[in-house]
Amino acid sequence: MTTRPEGLSAYIAVTAAYWAFMLTDGALRMLVLLHFHTLGFTPVQLAYLFVLYEIAGMVTNLAAGWIAARFGLTSTLYAGLALQVVALLALAQLDPGWALGVSVAFVMVVQGASGVAKDLAKMSSKSAVKILAPTESGGLFRWVAILTGSKNAVKGLGFLLGAGLLATVGFVWAVLAMAAVLAVILVAVLIAMPKGLPKGRKGAKFSEVFSKSANVNWLSAARVFLFGARDVWFVVGIPIYFYAVLSDGTVGGNRAAFFMIGTFMAVWIILYGFVQAAAPKLLRAATTPDGDLVGQARNWAWALAAIPAGLTAAAFVSAEPQPWLTVTLVAGLLVFGAVFAINSALHSYLILAFTKAERVTMDVGFYYMANAGGRLLGTVLSGLTYQLGGLVLMLGTATVMVALAALLSGRLSPEHPQVTPA
Repeated sequence: MTTRPEGLSAYIAVTAAYWAFMLTDGALRMLVLLHFHTLGFTPVQLAYLFVLYEIAGMVTNLAAGWIAARFGLTSTLYAGLALQVVALLALAQLDPGWALGVSVAFVMVVQGASGVAKDLAKMSSKSAVKILAPTESGGLFRWVAILTGSKNAVKGLGFLLGAGLLATVGFVWAVLAMAAVLAVILVAVLIAMPKGLPKGRKGAKFSEVFSKSANVNWLSAARVFLFGARDVWFVVGIPIYFYAVLSDGTVGGNRAAFFMIGTFMAVWIILYGFVQAAAPKLLRAATTPDGDLVGQARNWAWALAAIPAGLTAAAFVSAEPQPWLTVTLVAGLLVFGAVFAINSALHSYLILAFTKAERVTMDVGFYYMANAGGRLLGTVLSGLTYQLGGLVLMLGTATVMVALAALLSGRLSPEHPQVTPA
């Protein structure tokens, strides 16, 4: 099948809109994490700030699949961008004089709105790929890998941007600047979006979002633990550990720590994005039978589990923060990011391969509900495990979660209408 020019134009427009959104999403996460850590929030309190964000994502993905099927993919994409602008403007109203409980509740609500916005945009973008991508020579894998990989690279730049803005212009002006830029991009996308995406069907029922495909369900379950294993260290634990190691308590030292933490998080996400985009070539997807790719989802998950297991052992040996441990963590987590990217790329491709075009928004919404569930689990455990048991408990939990993802991936079957056995 040859790609239609309007299909390629729609794909480019969707990708550009998704890039803009994820740049602000990454920056906002780093802004909130570092700003409230400097205000004295504990790791568990920091995790609370992101809990509603992930809960909102779970609910949104279920509803968004139906909304997109009913009203069209562009409607959910525009709604996601607009809601993020509103969330950023609301966050700028945070008053440092508020009581701690009021501040936590306010930020949780705003983060919840941002979570809704993110998953509206994500579901729309990922579903569009299934409809617009060419089907020959691994076209679907290639297009979804480019979208997800480039998105994560942009999100990594967002982490660096957020840390940089916090250190230079401060929290409020950083948030307002991002709202202004995203509003301009929303207007541009509204004007420039070409035709090519479905408008929706009136007969779509909400009950359709629950998949009857065993492969979709097993893959969604594996996704829960895969992303939980990443966020259990990524959201709170590692940034706070690095801050404790790098900051000397002075204003200048704090700013330097912000930049170094933001740089590490940015490099991690950018590396993750580049490897994810390159996954079709690394896995030779153009010539590899889809049935073999199903089996590789299990093998790559087991390879991933070995990395946090090694880091857990290193943290156990070092009773206190030491330079060699910090270097080991940085190197090990970068390797984790590369292997994690291949796992994630396989999952992102397989969910689209397992579903049919007529119910793509439903299955993708259900799958990303599971993704949000894993992020929620990882977010809660990130603050809790780091506060209760430090690096050892946090990284050990990540190891167990990846192992569960590998076991669940082993239940996937290549015997599917759109996945041919090897």
